[in-house]
Amino acid sequence: MTRDEFETLVADALDQIPPQLAAMMDNVAVFVEDEPAPEDPELLGLYEGTPLTERGEWYAGVLPDRIIIYMGPTLRHCTGYEETVAEVRTTVIHEVAHHFGFDDHELHDLGWS
Repeated sequence: MTRDEFETLVADALDQIPPQLAAMMDNVAVFVEDEPAPEDPELLGLYEGTPLTERGEWYAGVLPDRIIIYMGPTLRHCTGYEETVAEVRTTVIHEVAHHFGFDDHELHDLGWS
């Protein structure tokens, strides 16, 4: 799968977020990177930032939060196109949920880990 094709899968997954929720996303950018840090080579996605539930008056003038979807580990984890589509969707939703304040335990209980 090419980088452009993978980026399209990420964009398609973002487009599947209900409009009411997408409208609430604030100061967050989504990126595709080839590989995560060497200490966690199988990481599929990462949220870096301050969740919406933790922001207060102090939250102004900060750089955007980042959602990173890692292409290499995702492609190594999946065995075919349909599995890759499903995994990208799950990973995008998982990381967006972190932006909304869900932790890994809550996401696991909801089936999004």
